[in-house]
Amino acid sequence: MKTKKSKENDNSIYTRPKRYLSLSIILVIVFILLLIKIATIQFVQGNSLKEAATKQQTTSRILSAKRGTIYDSTGTALAISADVDTITINPAKLLKESKKSPEFIAKGLSETFELDYETTLSKVNSTNSVETVVQKVEKDKVTKLKQWMTDNNISAGINIDEDTKRYYPYYNLASNLIGFCGNDNQGLTGLEYHWDQTLAGVSGKITTTQDASQDLISNQDAQYHAPENGSNLTLTVDINIQSIAEKYLEQACITNKCGNGGNVIVMNPNNGDILAMATYPDYDLNTPFEPNETLAANWDSLSSQAQNEALQNMWRNTAISNTYEPGSVFKVVVASTALEENIVQPDAAGLFYCDGDQEVADRIIRCANVGGHGYQSLRQALENSCNPAFIQLGQKIGAPTLYKYFEAFGLFNKTGIATSGEASGIFHNLSSIGPVELATTSFGQRFTITPLQMATAVSAVANDGVLMQPRIVKEVTNADTGAVTTVEPKSVRQVISLETSKQMLDMMESVVTDGGGKYGQVAGYSVAGKTGTSEATEGSTAGYVSSFVGVAPADDPQLVVLLTLYNPQGKDHFGGHIAAPVVSQILSEVLPYLDIPSKDSANTNNTKTNSSEISKTTLHTVTGKTATDAKKQLESQGFKCSYTCESTDIIVEQIPKAGTPLVDGSTVQLYSESTRKNKTKTTVPDLKGMSYSAAKVSLSSRNLNINVVGSGQVISQDPIAGTEVNEGTVITVTLQKDVGSSSH
Repeated sequence: MKTKKSKENDNSIYTRPKRYLSLSIILVIVFILLLIKIATIQFVQGNSLKEAATKQQTTSRILSAKRGTIYDSTGTALAISADVDTITINPAKLLKESKKSPEFIAKGLSETFELDYETTLSKVNSTNSVETVVQKVEKDKVTKLKQWMTDNNISAGINIDEDTKRYYPYYNLASNLIGFCGNDNQGLTGLEYHWDQTLAGVSGKITTTQDASQDLISNQDAQYHAPENGSNLTLTVDINIQSIAEKYLEQACITNKCGNGGNVIVMNPNNGDILAMATYPDYDLNTPFEPNETLAANWDSLSSQAQNEALQNMWRNTAISNTYEPGSVFKVVVASTALEENIVQPDAAGLFYCDGDQEVADRIIRCANVGGHGYQSLRQALENSCNPAFIQLGQKIGAPTLYKYFEAFGLFNKTGIATSGEASGIFHNLSSIGPVELATTSFGQRFTITPLQMATAVSAVANDGVLMQPRIVKEVTNADTGAVTTVEPKSVRQVISLETSKQMLDMMESVVTDGGGKYGQVAGYSVAGKTGTSEATEGSTAGYVSSFVGVAPADDPQLVVLLTLYNPQGKDHFGGHIAAPVVSQILSEVLPYLDIPSKDSANTNNTKTNSSEISKTTLHTVTGKTATDAKKQLESQGFKCSYTCESTDIIVEQIPKAGTPLVDGSTVQLYSESTRKNKTKTTVPDLKGMSYSAAKVSLSSRNLNINVVGSGQVISQDPIAGTEVNEGTVITVTLQKDVGSSSH
C-alpha cells in the first residue's frame, strides 16, 4: 500500500507535463499574436507608418514669392519688395554645438540686430525646437551676423532664410491710395489689399529629410517647388501730377485750418483714368502704425481703443471711403437733368426769381445772397449758385425724374474703382421725398455721396455725356514671363446727350468767367467749373464742406479736378474763395506738364505776365566766380545780391538757382564753401489780399523774391504763410480781381 507521500510524488509527476503543455500553448499563442502583429504592421499599417516616419524626418522650408511692384504711369516704382532675411534658431542644438553660454549667444544676437537682450535670452533658453529671432532684416545685418558666427566658431543652430520686405520709396506719396502690407507681406489697406492675390504670387517650398539631431540627410527624394512671383501693377496715377496735387492740397488744408482735412481727385474724363488721388493728412507707408504729425500731438493721452480708431481713420482714403454733402457742385447734375429733359434752356430769361429766400412747406430756405438775385436764367442761376432758383428748378423737374438721372450718373452705386474701401451715396428713399427733401436735394444737401462719385458724374458731363468707370490700374504684368494684361477703359452708359454736354460746359465756363468761380481761372486756358459750400445739419459739429470742380480746357476737356475741404475754420469757408484758387494752382501746373496747348502758347517765351506786364529776366549762373565778380554780373542784370563771405572767395551756390526768371530788383543770395552751411532762413509772410506791389515790398523786406501769376489781389501763395525758407527763395503769388461774395 502506497503511503501518502508516495501519492503526492505520483501527482507531481502527472502535473508537471500539464504545466509544460500549458506554457507551450501560451508561448505558441504569443508567437502567433506577434506574427499577426508583425504582419499587420508590415502589410496593413505599413504605408501609413512609413508616411508618419517620413513626416517626422521631413523638414519643409517655405520659399517666399517676391511681391509684385506697383508702378505709376511713368514707370516710377511706388511700392517695391527688397530681398531680406529672417533669422531663426534651434535653441538646444545651438547651445550644444556651439558650446557657448545662453548669455553669450543672447548678447551677440541682441547687439547684432539691436534687440532687447532679455527677450533674446528667453528665446535662446526656450525649449521650443525653433524660435524666430528677427524678421525681414537687411543684408548688412546678415553679413554682420555671419562674421560673428565665424569669429566664434558657430556653424549650426542659426538659420538664415530668404524673405522679402515691402518698401515705399516715396514715403507719404499717395499713401491713402496705395495702402501697405503687414509683416507677412499681405496687403492690409488700399491697392495693396484689393490686389493682394495678384501682387502676392504663390510661395514655393523645398522639402528634405533630417535626422534626430536635425541635420539634413542627403537623399534623392528632396523636392523643390519654385515660388511664383507676384505680378506687377501699372497705375494710371502720374507721380508728378500726384505730387502737385498733394502739395496744393496740404497748403490749402493748413492755410484754411481744415479741421477734418481734405482730398483732391484729378481725372481724365475721356477714359476715366485717375491721374492723382490725394488725402490730407496722409502718413508714411513705411511706418504705418506710427501716428502722423496730426495725431502725434495728443497720441499718448488716447486710450488703446482710441489709438486704434485714430490709425484706422489715418489710413482711410477719404476720396472714396467717406461720403459728404456735395453742396452746389451738385447743381451740375440737376442742371444737366433739366436740359436733357428739355425743361429749360440755358439763356431763357426770367425763368427763376430770387428775393433772398424761398418758402418751402413749413420753412424758409435762404439764399447766400440775402439781397436776392431777382429774375434769372439757368445760366445766371448757375453763375450765382442761387439756391432758391434751383429749388424752383427741382420743383419743375420732380423727384422721380431727378432720381432717374441720379441713377444714370451712377450715384446710387459704387463706381467700381479697383481699390478697397469704396463707399456709396446715401439718399432719401424716393417714396419719402417731400417738398423739403426735394428742395434740399436740388441744391446738393441732406444726402451724401463720395467725392469720387461726384468727380465721375462731372466727368460724364465733360465727356460728351458718357459715364466712364474710374480706372486706377491700367496694366498687370507677369513678373516671371513678362506677359502684359491691359485693363481697358470701361464705358458705363450715355447719361446725357452731346448737345446737353456742350451746353453745360458752356454754362460752367460762365461760372468761372462771370460768376462765383472766378478764382478758378487759369492764365491761357479756358476753365469750366462749379463752386460748392455745404453746411452741416443742425446740431452737427462737422462744419462746412468747401469744394470746387474744374474742367479744363473747357472747349476740349482733358482734366477734371475736384477739391474738397472739410470743416475749414479760417477767415472764410466759401468754396469759390478757398477751393477754387487751389484748383487753379493745380491746373496751372498740370496742364502745361501734359503739353496741353494754351491760348497763349505762341507767347510762352514772353518774359511778361499777360495781365500786369511785369518784366522778368532769366537769372544767369555766377558759381565759380569770386564774390566781387558775381556781384558785378548780377547787378548788370538788374538784380541785387547779398553775401557774407570774403570778396575774393569763390561762389559755390546761389539762391535762386540759375535759369530762374526773376522780376527786376530781385535779391540773389551767394554762398562760398565756408558759408553755405550757415544759410540765413526767414519765415514766409501771409500775403493773401495784398496787391502785387504790397506783396513785393513785404517779401523784399525779408530778402525773398516774388513770382506773380494774374492780376488783382493775392488769393494764394506758394509756399504758404509760416513756411521757413532760405533767403532768396522765390514765392509764387496768384492774383485775381475781387469777385465779391457770391461764390459759395
